[in-house]
Amino acid sequence: MPDFSKSIKLKYVKLGYQYLVNHILYLLLIPIMVASLIEVLRLGPDEILNLWRSLHFDLLQILVSSFIIIVVATVYFMSKPRIIYLVDYACYKPPVTCRVPFATFMEHSRLILKNNPKSVQFQMRILERSGLGEETCLPPAIHYIPPTPTMESARGEAEIVIFSAMDTLFQKTGLKPKDIDILIVNCSLFSPTPSLSAMVINKYKLRSNIKSFNLSGMGCSAGIISIDLARDLLQVHPNSNAVVVSTEIITPNYYQGNERAMLLPNCLFRMGGAAILLSNRRREGSRAKYKLVHVVRTHKGADDKAYRCVFEEEDTEGKVGISLSKDLMAIAGEALKSNITTMGPLVLPASEQLLFLMTLIGRKIFNPKWKPYIPDFKQAFEHFCIHAGGRAVIDELQKNLQLSAEHVEASRMTLHRFGNTSSSSLWYEMSYIESKGRMKKGDRVWQIAFGSGFKCNSAVWKCNKTIKTPSDGPWSDCIDRYPVHIPEIVKL
Repeated sequence: MPDFSKSIKLKYVKLGYQYLVNHILYLLLIPIMVASLIEVLRLGPDEILNLWRSLHFDLLQILVSSFIIIVVATVYFMSKPRIIYLVDYACYKPPVTCRVPFATFMEHSRLILKNNPKSVQFQMRILERSGLGEETCLPPAIHYIPPTPTMESARGEAEIVIFSAMDTLFQKTGLKPKDIDILIVNCSLFSPTPSLSAMVINKYKLRSNIKSFNLSGMGCSAGIISIDLARDLLQVHPNSNAVVVSTEIITPNYYQGNERAMLLPNCLFRMGGAAILLSNRRREGSRAKYKLVHVVRTHKGADDKAYRCVFEEEDTEGKVGISLSKDLMAIAGEALKSNITTMGPLVLPASEQLLFLMTLIGRKIFNPKWKPYIPDFKQAFEHFCIHAGGRAVIDELQKNLQLSAEHVEASRMTLHRFGNTSSSSLWYEMSYIESKGRMKKGDRVWQIAFGSGFKCNSAVWKCNKTIKTPSDGPWSDCIDRYPVHIPEIVKL
């Protein structure tokens, strides 16, 4: 027998299978409709007229039928969820004076940790493999030797990041402060009193009846949690605008001790923030960039290891820091698996769902050692925005989801240019795709974020119109030289 695997291109076989399964209803209905039309055409005019006369309609039937149709239509339109539009968003771009080149970062580490050269060497090894570039930024207070993380300097960082992003959003959308009905601010590690949301209200003199929320301690995935909260509020408050601000304030959380698990965040986290305008107003549909399709949230906090894998605590010297567990990637993988199990049926075409189901049944009934089928999410999405938490996170998701280098390009380049900006990193990635001119009408975007707790959250957006390459934004002065090659190790 000939080896058909060599004589037939399996790629085209799979494409044929996908087309057959995904369009099975059309392929079945079209022959039935054509056959019915042929039978009708075979009838003579007299037979068609007699068939019409045989149908009897009286006034009562017409009234009852009309009433039922009106009731069903009313219930349908009243229960139908409102469309949530993403009108536009703005990302904060740190000034050049806040840049932290590798040489500067390591010099500061040597001066701050001069009594512990092993900790300095550890940070150097992490930085060499981090995937960060020379243009990432830290707030002014961290540039001092030693750093001066005072409450005043932390508030100063919050004001410059949040207000800059808000000002840009107002400029891009024409939104006025009095037009904001809902305000949500998320920042995990800095939670002052009054809150950051109160700080925004005071700055822009927002209305006294505004619905404001301040989310803290929810990790790098808090941005999608804010989107989910805004969606729920917009479903019950018609004709409203919601502004979501996602950021992480670095100033009060720079660790100055010697615990390696706590030194790691110093090497990865950088300044950043984003402001997003969501609306349920129909008139915004013509200019809105995206529509929100799905939000899927997964929480693994019931498991002790997952709960403690990202943990704020004191070290042996009483210095507070964020400890990252060695099990972090394994726990993130389990959280991702739970998330995509829920996400898959919502977004995957029938062909992929059928293959997944057949493999699952085969493993349960025939052989548990069968390799599990990983659905091809590239059929459900054109763009992927993976939280730029670190090179290992992006590598793991690229491998598990079988993505190409182009699919994770936005995540890698965001990590290189801006570092880990926590919950706002997804919006820098979205801006990268737009700046490259790749976002077309109808494209679907999958945002994936991980956060302490441990959580994996996803948001799915559909592009409302082909987006022109923006002339402003965080990538405006450097998009021409991206993507750049990022070596495995940058020797310092």
